[in-house]
Amino acid sequence: MSTEYDVIVIGGGNAALCAALSAREAGARTLILECAPQAERGGNSRFSAGAMRVAYRGVDDLVRLMPDLTEEDKAITDFGTYTEDQFYDDLCRVTQYRTTPKLAEMLVGRSFDTLMWMRARGVRFAPIYGRQAFKVEGRFKFWGGLTVEAWGGGPGLVDALYTAAARSGIDVLYSARARALIHQHNTVSGVLVARSGKTGVIGTRAVVLACGGFEASAEARARYLGPGWDLARVRGTRFNTGDGIRMALEIGAMPCGNWSGCHAVGWDRNAPEFGDLEVGDGFQKHSYPFGIMVNAHGRRFVDEGADFRNYTYAKYGRVILEQPGQFAWQVFDRKVTHLLRDEYRIRRVTRVSADTLEELAAKLEDVDAAGFLAEVNAYNAAVARDQPFNPNVKDGRCTRGLALNKSNWANTIDTPPFEAYAVTCGITFTFGGLQIDGEARVINTDGLPIGGLYAAGELVGGIFYFNYPGGTGLMSGSVFGRTAGAAAARLAKNR
Repeated sequence: MSTEYDVIVIGGGNAALCAALSAREAGARTLILECAPQAERGGNSRFSAGAMRVAYRGVDDLVRLMPDLTEEDKAITDFGTYTEDQFYDDLCRVTQYRTTPKLAEMLVGRSFDTLMWMRARGVRFAPIYGRQAFKVEGRFKFWGGLTVEAWGGGPGLVDALYTAAARSGIDVLYSARARALIHQHNTVSGVLVARSGKTGVIGTRAVVLACGGFEASAEARARYLGPGWDLARVRGTRFNTGDGIRMALEIGAMPCGNWSGCHAVGWDRNAPEFGDLEVGDGFQKHSYPFGIMVNAHGRRFVDEGADFRNYTYAKYGRVILEQPGQFAWQVFDRKVTHLLRDEYRIRRVTRVSADTLEELAAKLEDVDAAGFLAEVNAYNAAVARDQPFNPNVKDGRCTRGLALNKSNWANTIDTPPFEAYAVTCGITFTFGGLQIDGEARVINTDGLPIGGLYAAGELVGGIFYFNYPGGTGLMSGSVFGRTAGAAAARLAKNR
């Protein structure tokens, strides 16, 4: 193991590995510093389902990306299109038009090419049939702009990238925590690393920070996100405590983005404090558009059918956290239980069922039973039945006359057996981070690039605000990781 490298990548997930591969391909001697032990490597990417939001013009593009698609697959599936304009519009819409235009254009415009680059390095992709398409009249139809996932989900993605890294001759240090950036005259020249009880400096010509946000730090969550966020569960790795952001700020980097915002979802109420690799993303509960969610008073508190779950799930975790006791129950009846995602069928799930609503009400722990029954009765009476239910489109089947109406997929809850699932808030990643430019260079408070410092992944600020289109996080990590690695290698050659 060398004591000096052209490029050091701090982090061990998708963004870090894409950066390392890109740097190595450009001829740079490259080291990955992963603060987790090898058994827990992979950052938040390892806990994800591996979904990748990508712009494509039609099935021919998807065949290039997924050559395993058969003629039968194409015959029974409406893959539709998801153009760059649609992707860009979705990103702007869900972030309330605050996303940084330059970064958004890079993310969208480079999405397909980046996945093709990853495929050429051994990452396989597949259609997300199980979670993003329903079969109607014998034909699958994809919805919500999300069609592609990594083969084997997040774990498969991470394993494929580490295999490519080993094949490329990239060095990896596990249980190696970066403590500080060695910095002088606005230029980074090394990393202070703690490992096996010892601390030392590894020299380098360039550093790529790709080690996640601060979501695993209860103190940082409370400080930046606000009161109550220390109580949230962490969906992913316990190692994302904001060290990369802190190290950059200490040498003058410009903080950027939505520091009070984050990606947070409905997560099993009894899930552990941090992610469990055996369960992965199975604690999430994302089929709420087909039922209702009620709080401790038995009352609905969100429009469950406001949009496809891809465009609401990442903000509804915050709303659940704001409810009394920081929990909610998702309620379904037999008409829709066949549509529930696979995560509702895992062994470790907080679930109750009953043959009557009165019996169900008694089983909803910590919920006002009378309030719940009154809410369901009012909801059932308000469902408009003149529009057919269709899970593949925003069907307009709504409620009318309620203080909080449901906009789509409204079905009466009246057909036993009834099922309910307890959820709390699970935080995925934080939106605030570092400012970068089009070469993924970290910008300082004077508006100048910090020499030799690049960033990619969840610690980049300015892309996501308030909300997030599903599958965009991994795509962002891949695009900006590849960009950062190549730019870092170019700089290293010239220093």
